[in-house]
Amino acid sequence: MKIAIGSDHAGFDYKEEIKALLQQLGHEVRDFGTNSTESVDYPLFCRPTAEAVARGECERGVVLGGSGNGEAIVANRVKGVRCALCWSVESARLGREHNNANMISIGQRMMPWETAAEIVKTWLNTPFAGGRHQKRIDEIDSD
Repeated sequence: MKIAIGSDHAGFDYKEEIKALLQQLGHEVRDFGTNSTESVDYPLFCRPTAEAVARGECERGVVLGGSGNGEAIVANRVKGVRCALCWSVESARLGREHNNANMISIGQRMMPWETAAEIVKTWLNTPFAGGRHQKRIDEIDSD
């Protein structure tokens, strides 16, 4: 799977770790930056990440920051993106199973690395349940 990833300075360390994890799992990763812990504005990196998913250049995307809140907000402003803010393995599972999340947002300051890694793996491996949830996705995506 081709996965887009982007972060601000506060999510940089986990972005690098997640990028390595995804590659280890056999995924192709497109990194939209940032490239250091020097302070930057998250929309400059999260919007292009989400746009790559929306255009179909990448099948899924991950954005990261300190809390993950702003990053999820930016991603969800892009039509065709359903970005779940994940703070636990269960939130990642439900984001895929019920909401067909094609992106996730993670707050590096909100959890230990081990939790972030499990969130990513769960999100990757959980299928969308469809059924009654598809109607809701259609409602979300309608103009």
